[in-house]
Amino acid sequence: MSILLKGGVVVSAKDRRQLDVRLDGETIIEMGTNLAIGESEVEDVTGCFLLPGFIDAHTHLELNNGKGSMGTADNFYTGSKAAVAKGTTTVIDMATPSKGSSLKDCLAAWDHLAEGNSSCDYTYHMSIIEWNPEIKAEIKAMIDAGITSFKMYMAYDNLRTKDAEIFEAMQEIRTFGGMLGIHCENGDMVNEMIAKFVAEGKVSPHYHPLTRPDSVEAEAVERYLMIADLADLPVNIVHLSTKRSLEAVHRARERGQKVYVETCPQYLVLDEHLYDGPDFEGAKYVCSPPLRSLEDQAALWAGVIEGTIDTISTDHCSFNFEGQKTIGRTDFSKIPNGMPGVETRPELIYTYGVAANKITLERMVGLLSEDIAKQFALYPQKGVIQQGSDADIVVWDPEKSGVISAATQLQNVDYTPYDGFETKGAARSVYLRGQKVAEEGQMINEKKGRFVFRTIGQNK
Repeated sequence: MSILLKGGVVVSAKDRRQLDVRLDGETIIEMGTNLAIGESEVEDVTGCFLLPGFIDAHTHLELNNGKGSMGTADNFYTGSKAAVAKGTTTVIDMATPSKGSSLKDCLAAWDHLAEGNSSCDYTYHMSIIEWNPEIKAEIKAMIDAGITSFKMYMAYDNLRTKDAEIFEAMQEIRTFGGMLGIHCENGDMVNEMIAKFVAEGKVSPHYHPLTRPDSVEAEAVERYLMIADLADLPVNIVHLSTKRSLEAVHRARERGQKVYVETCPQYLVLDEHLYDGPDFEGAKYVCSPPLRSLEDQAALWAGVIEGTIDTISTDHCSFNFEGQKTIGRTDFSKIPNGMPGVETRPELIYTYGVAANKITLERMVGLLSEDIAKQFALYPQKGVIQQGSDADIVVWDPEKSGVISAATQLQNVDYTPYDGFETKGAARSVYLRGQKVAEEGQMINEKKGRFVFRTIGQNK
């Protein structure tokens, strides 16, 4: 039986319209004013906005950081439930191979982790952590398999590659029209500063951001953009966190480069003073790049408002405080880097962006859905409410208020960095490809997610 969402306001990145929306099977089949009910099952959504399902283009739902059994607290099962219950219907996870293994084997491993376990739709960025003729030959194979985007690192010794290898990878990715994102930090400088502080006995979480100052990110961003300029490749900067990095982006765009910029909620609503919390609480906020100054935060909001920043994703990477973060009690460099966030992003951006009159709801739709879909070859299958698109719809109640709490979250981790934050606006119900999968923030129909095959040019 078809479903008729009646009485709501459909919002895109450009406008909003009072429209009824009819879903049948997995797609949107009809939109209009005062549609006849016919044989449809009706959900009265009067007073609510109908938003395209949110897309989180930066998650680590399955990650082992190489330090013993330090796997993430979440996996595809728990992380995807937390995502979709609050409105994120698609994630792009970071598939990360082991040293010496093939991209094909990595893809198979991630499919095994996600298939039959995920409650939201999913695809991957394929990480390239080493560069050789065998990996080069697999770039086209990945694109043929529906993976059109890749990830590389300029920091972390077990993940980063050399500048020349990044350049060669860019050239190969450009040949097939793919997209590359990079973690931009100067890894050599980070290592030097960590060694310096630890040798001096400065080992509390307070020193984590001091080993990764804004110059470390900005230098890597500038270098990355210069390499991309040589390769003539449009590129993505993930989790950009500083004013100085945004200035580098401005310069690149002024010389004609195509650059996409992502930031994350933690850089918009949290700041570096949290590293000085009592009782080792600062460890909860250890992520890379680290939380920044209020000046950086203001610059990022300006970038969101004016359009310098294109998208907001989470870099969700959850480690428990007890037993995982606490491993670094005597040495901050041993604290696993990462924070949870896939569950809280929509409510945070609505509360601190839309409800605070910083951005419009249309802009939020672009930042969290439509513009992500266009960038990563998911549009118009995803990211928009229109006839023929997947029926991924968030029925958003703008009057719903709440308080974020680790005690009630669905994320499988023992804390949230946003504990106690009051929120305004929330998903009343969530549809994934025409099926209602969540209601009032709780799952009612789980493990319905599936792989989304992407095609180069789909977003043109």
